Amino acid sequence: MNPFNKKFGTHFIQSIPQKSGVYQIYNNQSVLIYVGKAKNLRRRLGNYKNAKRKKKHQKMKEIISEASFIKYDVCDSELQAHLLETKLIQSFRPKWNVVGAFYFMYPMIGMLQQSNNLIFIYTTQPHLFSNFIFHGAFRSREITRDAFFSLIRLMKYIGHSLAASKIPAYPSIKYSYVYGFRQLPSGWFAIWELFWKGESKTALELLILELVENAGARKNAQQIQQYINKLNRFWIHEAQLLKKVRSKLNYLEYPVSQQERDLVFLKYRYQTRRKIPGPSFTEDRTSTANRKEEKTCPASPCRGEK
Repeated sequence: MNPFNKKFGTHFIQSIPQKSGVYQIYNNQSVLIYVGKAKNLRRRLGNYKNAKRKKKHQKMKEIISEASFIKYDVCDSELQAHLLETKLIQSFRPKWNVVGAFYFMYPMIGMLQQSNNLIFIYTTQPHLFSNFIFHGAFRSREITRDAFFSLIRLMKYIGHSLAASKIPAYPSIKYSYVYGFRQLPSGWFAIWELFWKGESKTALELLILELVENAGARKNAQQIQQYINKLNRFWIHEAQLLKKVRSKLNYLEYPVSQQERDLVFLKYRYQTRRKIPGPSFTEDRTSTANRKEEKTCPASPCRGEK
């Protein structure tokens, strides 16, 4: 007998409505192991029943081998189904769901001004650094991290790194990096806020002008250009994209929380009915090379890596 029919009965599929919805698959310990959405619940679950010995069906076959029972919720629209699916994945992080399960790893960039000092932070745990003004949440750790460390390296040509004793003590948190600078041009806090928000590129333009006047920067022009390119990539694929989505939806809350970011983008995608350009979900996975770079961040005060 078909493994699916053996577990759920030969009439199970016919009992499922042909409507949009979300299905939840549980194991024999009543643990949610997979959540999926469907335009047509009956057709989608029928795919599990008819899974063949093909590589593309392997995941479905393994899920059914662990499954004990299936529940489903009918939704009024495909968007409602997608939103419910995302919320369930975020809440329960089922074994077989990857996309959207690790929203808490979406990075945020924060700034803090103390007298004439400007302090920057990259973190995935903004709630632990309440005195910073944060921006984001951003989707790609790779693009955001590259932009952050590029800025830190470039700032060393413009200002002076703060000694560790001059930076407020923060907990040592994985994937959290804090750097401070003094003697930066006046007004830079405000213009870099606009850059992170995707509202103005003036900060990058002024940074380039400062670098042009710096002999050390001119000497390392090729490397400097690489750093600028990474900041520009962030501007296009993260800062401007988030600003565009917020504006289109008239989403006033800022920063967008890590948990809300996927939901906001889903609403935008369904409203515009087109694919959003930029980094894919898979591009965001940290490669070995990226992990190495995290450990070899520029030598300056870094409270996140004591």
